[in-house]
Amino acid sequence: MSMIRDLRAAVRPSVRKSNAPYSNYDSTRDPSASSAVVDCAVYREGVRVDGDACLTPRAAQHRVRDVGGFTWIGLHEPTEAEFSGIAAEFGLHPLAVEDAVHAHQRPKLERYDDTLFTVFKTIHYVEHAELTATSEVVETGEVMCFTGRDFVITVRHGGQGSLRALRHRMQSEPELLAKGPSAVLHAIADQVVDGYLAVASAVQDDIDEVEIDVFSEPAKGTSRGTDAGRIYQLKREVLEFKRAVSPLLRPLQLLSERPMRLIDPDIQKYFRDVADHLARVQEQVIGFDELLNSILQANLAQATVAQNEDMRKITAWAAIIAVPTMITGVYGMNFEHMPELHSQYGYPVAMAGIVGICLAIHRTLKRNGWL
Repeated sequence: MSMIRDLRAAVRPSVRKSNAPYSNYDSTRDPSASSAVVDCAVYREGVRVDGDACLTPRAAQHRVRDVGGFTWIGLHEPTEAEFSGIAAEFGLHPLAVEDAVHAHQRPKLERYDDTLFTVFKTIHYVEHAELTATSEVVETGEVMCFTGRDFVITVRHGGQGSLRALRHRMQSEPELLAKGPSAVLHAIADQVVDGYLAVASAVQDDIDEVEIDVFSEPAKGTSRGTDAGRIYQLKREVLEFKRAVSPLLRPLQLLSERPMRLIDPDIQKYFRDVADHLARVQEQVIGFDELLNSILQANLAQATVAQNEDMRKITAWAAIIAVPTMITGVYGMNFEHMPELHSQYGYPVAMAGIVGICLAIHRTLKRNGWL
């Protein structure tokens, strides 16, 4: 409870100063640095008010009170000082504000009074010429979305997952924006899940490549088991993918099935389609994980078999070499009375015996698959 009181105390001073100019929102940022506000606009009946001008959040909220519609504010990695003023203006809960500023959250859906707080994990496929044991396959980011009756606030973390193209696309379809903030929330969810589908397809190609390499003949000069590092790295990246996908399924099911005041009934039907796509991606990711387990086990089994074959060959040659070692060792003891020691045929008989016995052992071992 003390933590909650501290968070509320951190936000309430901003509430008491809500009549101050909007410049207080960014009091700690260097004036020469760019603002965390990527875009801020008011939409009325699906049309952007004031053209392409980027309003301040306070001006946008005042415009909403004057002409109606809703505000869509987009931010990229805001500082606590920047976001505290916006949180005060729109009455955002301190716990949700802390999550939005510090990021690294699980995908989730939470309701605070008349505001929905949704967290999405964005996934970006990292192109690579060759998959290695240190290759980065997927890169994650986050998009947090505050949805109210007359506002949408999106907070993005990471270098990818931009919503600029999405905003322009929705502005070209006023009938969608006319549905209000819930239409924006659906569009963000749909774009995130579509990104999952694209990444899943690319990861499938990487898994296919590794699978082919594991079950094909190794290149000359290499041995079985050299792909274990690549498989393990790919498995780690798939696990990161799974952490983004799996927790999001329940929030999307709630948005598609449970009636909510902040979600337009016409838009709610479309969340069902997004949830279905996400369920398909989840099944793919779980399948990737299981398949990589099987590939890794097969690779390790192949390495074990290869080691056993090497040991059998070493043992077979050791058995062959033991014959001349034994015979020469016996005749190297230099006793005076030994069979054939003074015979002129002693040496060729001993050498012929060594060669004959070695050839017999070699033939036997080769026939039994040891050589």
